[in-house]
Amino acid sequence: MSEYTYICIDLKSFYASVECVERGLDPMTANLVVADKDRSKGTICLAVSPSMKAIGVKNRCRVYEIPETVEYITAVPRMQLYVDYAAKIFGIYLEFFSKDDIYVYSIDEAFIDVTSYLPFYGLSARALAKTVMDTVLERTGIRATCGIGTNLYLTKIALDITAKHAEDFIGYLDEESYRKTLWDHRPLTDFWRIGPGTARTLARYGILTMRDIAEADEDLMYRVFGIDAELLIDHAWGREPVTMADIKAYRPKSNSLSSGQVLMRDYAFEEGELIVKEMTDLLCLDLAEKELVTDSMTLYVMYSHTALEHAEAAGAPLNRFGSAYASGSVSLPEPTDADSVWVPALAELYREIVDPEIPIRRVNITANQVAPETYHQYSLFGPDESVEKNRKMQKAVLEIKKKFGKNAILKGMNLEDAATTRERNRQIGGHKSGE
Repeated sequence: MSEYTYICIDLKSFYASVECVERGLDPMTANLVVADKDRSKGTICLAVSPSMKAIGVKNRCRVYEIPETVEYITAVPRMQLYVDYAAKIFGIYLEFFSKDDIYVYSIDEAFIDVTSYLPFYGLSARALAKTVMDTVLERTGIRATCGIGTNLYLTKIALDITAKHAEDFIGYLDEESYRKTLWDHRPLTDFWRIGPGTARTLARYGILTMRDIAEADEDLMYRVFGIDAELLIDHAWGREPVTMADIKAYRPKSNSLSSGQVLMRDYAFEEGELIVKEMTDLLCLDLAEKELVTDSMTLYVMYSHTALEHAEAAGAPLNRFGSAYASGSVSLPEPTDADSVWVPALAELYREIVDPEIPIRRVNITANQVAPETYHQYSLFGPDESVEKNRKMQKAVLEIKKKFGKNAILKGMNLEDAATTRERNRQIGGHKSGE
């Protein structure tokens, strides 16, 4: 018998539920979707209310996929409001548990190690979970579901698969009940960490269930999946050695900072270069704020799918590089956070790797292996005077933005028609903050 007991609490259709509560509506009966229709009818719904799911509308669907016969309310995303609700709910968790026993998995989902709390409160795991869920509902109007398990993996599966079929929205699994009730469950993609690609690969070998994985030839599994086979096999048996303490103690060997955005339309080559410059500028400010430096950045640019499909239909090559995306890295002799150095370096990299004939639709930039600026040992002659001046300017910009808002100070490029920084500064997670 496991020495651990975990719970995983998920806030039902969180964004949609918040919007319902704010309107005085019952999230379980009101038809509501959270989406920014101003973008396009093809925009993805961030959330749909439980009643919409009940009539077959899928979460994360596109607006045009909702049947025209369905009457519903459309709520524009208000990310700051959702963050505020999540913070309030986390505060409720802290009334019951220490932060050291809570792992926030996402804005609407948290794992909690309740092992030592069960004897303290004199409650079963189910009773304790229900008490927390009822408190959240009473104080915020947000309903929750909960998984209970003897390890973190089983807890997640109990939440994702078992809880939704329980009258009290609470599911429980240990290794024995997992193998008894879910070994033959299909599809495999219902299980955490098994995506469509993994499921298709398994299906090629006649592996369609968790039982099939558990009984499969291990040599075959390792040949096909490499080291990931170990995780698949463990999870097929319901095993998971990682504990909450392991998660809290984990420290990555290297760190990076990333920035990415999906553009709202196809951007021409020159417009794309502007976006790269803006994003690099903001990433450098992020480095400066965190007092980090890097000597390497990576640029990833995804071309427009529509443009590529038209080219393919016309019998033209995909693009001059034969790929649906462009990527590359640039390194400097000395680590720095200076935008005066990095912006022209990334712009030059963009011009080198991106096909000017194909519009782009997505850009990601990563600052690799970032390190604290105070730990970096400069060369004998110290940092260049212009770099030091740049750093002081960045600090001043950060102070102004902190005091008066992100758009309080802008550069000329941010005022160009194709620029996105001003709009992104009003967003959280790529969506309107609601402020």
